[in-house]
Amino acid sequence: MQLIHSVSELRARLAGESSVAFVPTMGNLHVGHLDLVRIARQHGRCVVVSIFVNPLQFGVGEDFDTYPRTLEADCAQLQGLADVVFAPSVAEMYPLPQTMTVTPPPIASELCGAARPGHFSGVATVVLKLFNLVQPQVAVFGKKDYQQLHVIRQLVAQFNLPVEIIGGETVRAADGLALSSRNQYLSPAERGEAVFLSQTLQAVKQNLLSGVRDAAALERQAAEALAARGWQVDYVAIRSQATLAAPTSGEHELVVLAAAKLGITRLIDNLEICLEG
Repeated sequence: MQLIHSVSELRARLAGESSVAFVPTMGNLHVGHLDLVRIARQHGRCVVVSIFVNPLQFGVGEDFDTYPRTLEADCAQLQGLADVVFAPSVAEMYPLPQTMTVTPPPIASELCGAARPGHFSGVATVVLKLFNLVQPQVAVFGKKDYQQLHVIRQLVAQFNLPVEIIGGETVRAADGLALSSRNQYLSPAERGEAVFLSQTLQAVKQNLLSGVRDAAALERQAAEALAARGWQVDYVAIRSQATLAAPTSGEHELVVLAAAKLGITRLIDNLEICLEG
């Protein structure tokens, strides 16, 4: 495995590679990230993992400065899984002020985008830059960041990028909590409570599968259940898998998504739901 910090060295290393699978990350890797890398290995002879904490996707007052940076430990975990780790500095990725950015579709201003204005523009911009640098044939993103995956699929489709996007299933702890680098912010008591987010989404899913169709009522009940236990709820939303818009009557492929803060930690989760026709 080769650790690369500069754009010039990355381009030299990848010159002539015709089967590149790419996993972009912000580091502080956990089992969920490694699962995405293993998926990438199934789709490319050369697997590239980027580790870059992207300032463009962090808003004022968010955790850019304190986001855990654990490059040495990350590289140890990637031994035997990745061929190249690209870990550029901010100056290397943004040698000029990034005054040109990607404007994502309107859905990016809803859900997580409503609470984090500009976030998905920052995500789309850095992913476009990384795609230009790595030039992969395949890229793997986790479904836990469901809205992000949707925005990246739109980026690829609308800019005609020759990259196949693969969504990796959410990896969970034994109690059902979706794995996240930010889980380490949780106190022991908060970690015990955190599983209630996935349990709440499971309850919404079961209601939908049992025939309840009042999405607004289910969303409200779920948000109230979280708030009653001390969560600060950004949203609970039932949406179309294909568009992330509110589902139309008779739509069967749904996803229930939620974002809420527990103490200082903002957690997100989602569950896909396939209703019987």
